[in-house]
Amino acid sequence: MTITRDSLMTLEAYSKYRKENKPQIIAHRKLRSVHLGEHITLQFESETSIRYQIQEMLRIEKIFEEEGIEQEIEAYAPLVPDGGNWKATMMIEYPDVNERKRELARLIGVEDRLFVEVEGHDRVYAIADEDLDRENDEKTSAVHFVRFEFTPAMRAAIQAGASVRLGCDHTHYPAHMDIPADTLASLAGDLAPA
Repeated sequence: MTITRDSLMTLEAYSKYRKENKPQIIAHRKLRSVHLGEHITLQFESETSIRYQIQEMLRIEKIFEEEGIEQEIEAYAPLVPDGGNWKATMMIEYPDVNERKRELARLIGVEDRLFVEVEGHDRVYAIADEDLDRENDEKTSAVHFVRFEFTPAMRAAIQAGASVRLGCDHTHYPAHMDIPADTLASLAGDLAPA
């Protein structure tokens, strides 16, 4: 389902919905959050998580005018997977500010070294930051938006229960792990039948 202005709730309706459904939305986001090593987290987005994000922004900013609503949709709707891919917000987290500054300088290009490996298939590297460049010569950003595109054969394998590894082969952040079964089941639901 596409997120449109007409498909969003009014601020009043959302306020009521939020009170009743916040635990389920938090659980959905937690299920789709994968920690890769100690310092990288990928929040795999869905139509549900992005719809929630837009509604939250409208609520926080008290946006109820058509133009403002359209701007929020334009900002976030591209993060909804389209059936052939997974999309995620990648966060690089270091609690200590000095360590964070040092590590973000060492991790330039890390977003391009993220991969998903479907059992029996080649690695699929992330396509990062299509909206704007989030790094410079001195450091990478702490937040990136990434997309993993799958072939029909990969989609079919995922939907048939193949194991899937998430990894990073950046020189300064080598890490990989199997995506947990419950998370993988949720992510498989984002893919169109192959």
